[in-house]
Amino acid sequence: MLVEDSLVVRQLLAHIVSRDPRLALAAAVDSGEEALREIHRVQPDVISMDIRLPGIDGLETTRRIMAERPTPIVVVADAIEDSSLKISMNALRAGALSVVEKPVGTGHRAYEAIADQICTQLRIMSQVPVIRRRPIGAERLSRGEAPREEVRGTIPATQAPSVLAVAASTGGPPAFAKLLGALPAGFPLPILLVQHMGAAFMEGFADWLNGVVPLTVVIAGEGVRPLPGHVYVAPGDRHLTLGPGGLLTLLDEPPLGGQRPSATMLFRSVARQAGPRGFGVLLTGMGEDGAAGLLDMHLAGAATIAEHESSAVVYGMPAAAVRLKAAGSVLPLDLIAPRILRAVQPGLSP
Repeated sequence: MLVEDSLVVRQLLAHIVSRDPRLALAAAVDSGEEALREIHRVQPDVISMDIRLPGIDGLETTRRIMAERPTPIVVVADAIEDSSLKISMNALRAGALSVVEKPVGTGHRAYEAIADQICTQLRIMSQVPVIRRRPIGAERLSRGEAPREEVRGTIPATQAPSVLAVAASTGGPPAFAKLLGALPAGFPLPILLVQHMGAAFMEGFADWLNGVVPLTVVIAGEGVRPLPGHVYVAPGDRHLTLGPGGLLTLLDEPPLGGQRPSATMLFRSVARQAGPRGFGVLLTGMGEDGAAGLLDMHLAGAATIAEHESSAVVYGMPAAAVRLKAAGSVLPLDLIAPRILRAVQPGLSP
């Protein structure tokens, strides 16, 4: 189902969907109110959601759908409008699964790439199981009650961590908001972050995250020495790595496992440069990116955590890490920050 108030964009989206034999248009509506009425009739497998709608906007529509009839939602947003980006990030926090750029005209040089991305996201997200959503900030549980302690293993006694590397894909923005939001502004380590998201949205993602967590969040820059209490987000079109001397390095190398930035590339660089003083966390996401890199960190003596299935929106990337035995601990999202704090500040109660 397409939700888009602009007739031109709605028709363009319908045309894009019609080109993909694996997609069928269930409905095309121009308002949140109509979407909420039609969803029970057409029962779509996935929804393309405009974020700037008259009346009930896309954020509130997303909230209501996730509370009343949970359905995978892909936000289609204007990547150059700051207000749209902030609302889009909040829609992800409310339960939408991903965000893609609005389509451009068929004569635009970027048309094919953006159209393919829209169809790919709609196809993939239509397969993601979603649950009834509690209010923003509530823990998301999808496959049984989250355990109140780690599932397997313990973080080994090791040297005090000097850098924290975290990565996610589908479901990452709200997971990062929860994880980093539980760390104090005076957190003693720099944090290097990989989130799979379209390059056009990365500045907006970093700005949004900076506004919802106590830490300082910025886009990573070449040659920067990372500071404690700062989060360095990989640009959308570069690999982020920890280079010699502890400086950040951005690489133009080809995608690794189809991803640039790559979580595995980040984790491997931390394994090389920090060894047992690294700390790696792999959160929700589709695919297997990060698992092999987390294993490198684990073998180097670093502390490693994979998110538990009970809280992961998509149990793909962390599941791959568990299969490789790369995770020293497997924890639901709300227990990861307390475990990190215990490791970096010994004696701190969870």
